[in-house]
Amino acid sequence: MEMHKKRTKLKSLVAAGAMIASGTVAHAYSNGEVLDGFNKTVFGSEFANSLFSSAYVRKFTGTVRVYVNSEVGEQRRRKVERFVLSLNSLVAGLNVKVVKREADANFVVNVVRRRNYAATIRNEVFKNESAPIRGRCMVRSVFTRSGISRSDAVIVADEGENLFNRCMTEEILQGLGPLNDDPSLKASMFNDSTPYTTFRRFDRLLLNMLYDERIRPGASRSSVQAILPRVLSRVRRQVNGH
Repeated sequence: MEMHKKRTKLKSLVAAGAMIASGTVAHAYSNGEVLDGFNKTVFGSEFANSLFSSAYVRKFTGTVRVYVNSEVGEQRRRKVERFVLSLNSLVAGLNVKVVKREADANFVVNVVRRRNYAATIRNEVFKNESAPIRGRCMVRSVFTRSGISRSDAVIVADEGENLFNRCMTEEILQGLGPLNDDPSLKASMFNDSTPYTTFRRFDRLLLNMLYDERIRPGASRSSVQAILPRVLSRVRRQVNGH
């Protein structure tokens, strides 16, 4: 009997370890942790300053039309496009399509070599030769209280698969609205100290909450707190169903 208990316990520990390693323990995130993550990523901006207030909901209100500009070849471009299109099934309320002309896009993803990173930010994104260069990759969103009108991401593709996957996932997701990073979010990609390179469940919960129709662009932090628990309850059922 004692040996059987030990074996059962060992199997349970192994199974739990495998689930943690694969990032599939969705129930490990308490409601409080998810709501805290939502508030920290949605109502803030990584590069905000005293002249700029972003303490309101930012999201696209219509179709997100993505154009991928790759200077490193078709393989990288196709990978970004596949990830973009996968978001339609992963985030309820989000409508994303890939367009073939930059003129038709409201979200441009530039896939570049490191040596061209700074020039792309200054010449293509900000169109300002003195624009500051931050991070290993970046996204800039233009928005008002009516919603995001355009996002531009710059992803470095020649410094290994891990960085490419991390940049692709994080910058595209942040360009959809949760623009703030926070070092306290240990389960999230929206924290530069975490090692994640894929769209994890914690961040799926945040994006699905943001694109719930009850969370409207321009809404203040205080105005949505009362409905966030109900939104999260619906989102948990939707995300756990996949």
